[in-house]
Amino acid sequence: MKIRPVILCGGAGTRLWPKQKKHQAKQFIDFGGWSLIKKTLERIKNPIFDYPIISTNEKYLKEVRKSLKKNKVRKYKIVLEPAKKNTAPAILSSALIKEIPLKQPLMYFAADHLIEKSNILNKSINKNKVNLTNENIFVFGIKPTNPSSEYGYFLSKKTKKNINKVTKFIEKPILSKAKQIIKKKGYWNSGMFFLRKDSIINNFKKYQNKTYKSCLEAVNRAKYKNNTYYLNKRSFIKSVEKSFDYAILEKTKNINAIKLDIPWSDLGSWREISKIYKRDKAKYFKKKNVYYRPWGRYVNLFEGKNFLVKELTVNSKSSISLQKHHHRSEHWMITQGKPEITINKKKFFKKPEESVFIPTGAIHRIENHFKKPVKIIEVQTGPILKETDIIRFQDIYGRVR
Repeated sequence: MKIRPVILCGGAGTRLWPKQKKHQAKQFIDFGGWSLIKKTLERIKNPIFDYPIISTNEKYLKEVRKSLKKNKVRKYKIVLEPAKKNTAPAILSSALIKEIPLKQPLMYFAADHLIEKSNILNKSINKNKVNLTNENIFVFGIKPTNPSSEYGYFLSKKTKKNINKVTKFIEKPILSKAKQIIKKKGYWNSGMFFLRKDSIINNFKKYQNKTYKSCLEAVNRAKYKNNTYYLNKRSFIKSVEKSFDYAILEKTKNINAIKLDIPWSDLGSWREISKIYKRDKAKYFKKKNVYYRPWGRYVNLFEGKNFLVKELTVNSKSSISLQKHHHRSEHWMITQGKPEITINKKKFFKKPEESVFIPTGAIHRIENHFKKPVKIIEVQTGPILKETDIIRFQDIYGRVR
């Protein structure tokens, strides 16, 4: 029996847009010719996989169908959540549809993860298919490249059958604790799951019976049209709003780990995106025009609906004008140097890995007093993202009108 890929595609990616009410979900962002949903759909074209199930919601249905068509995925099923209830009800509901046999292995992917060397991932999935039972769950660990407080971790130990048994989960620790976890050979918890349909049912019946009953009822009463299950809202909202980690993983003791040493990121912050850009510009980002200014230059990296991402380079002893914008806000992620930042009447220095938010209408400036060029990833968000939306108050290059 082939492995059924299930793609969780209902997340909003709010960590990328902490100050914005309106934003584009990161799985659909065009990063210069590619998107995360595109990468995910490409990953499951391996012959070990059956046709996919996509779990999403009304807000993203149009984008999901557009992505499926663009990537020539002709056979699929969509399970539409009528309300946001976190990942536990989403995972269960997508498994309960009639097209999935009781003992079929299910591989749950997030639609918004970037995974390189997916052939290694797929081989590990296929290899462990024989180890699935009607109770156990496999999680996927990524060997950390650095201590990070942006990811969860787990610890594990090997059994006599040479299977890694998870002994402890740690949710997004502080940096000092992350270093200790890595010393203990802890792995990042990737948020991917591998288990059989009967295992999902048995675990939910045992640990989240209320959610099991409500999701089963929601699926049984669902309307089906155009390859899409529209889950019954009245039934679905009875389910308990919990993540799969809290609902099941923290309760069952039957969790095994598949540990991988491959490049992986959930691209959950502009810091992570800037790291990918710096590591391999040519692979992931199209070369855009470089725009030179008296203070240095900027490069347009990629853009989407109501947002634009640039890399700014401010030369030594240079500064951008003291300015404001009527139609956009900006997030700055410092990647090199030590700029002096002005926001309204406040002045302060920032260093690499630190970020700054510039609200719409705030008067701001970047100054570089040192020899080393300052580099900043700038994320602009707003209805108008043109260079004409700059009101200058002071400028050492005489550009104030």
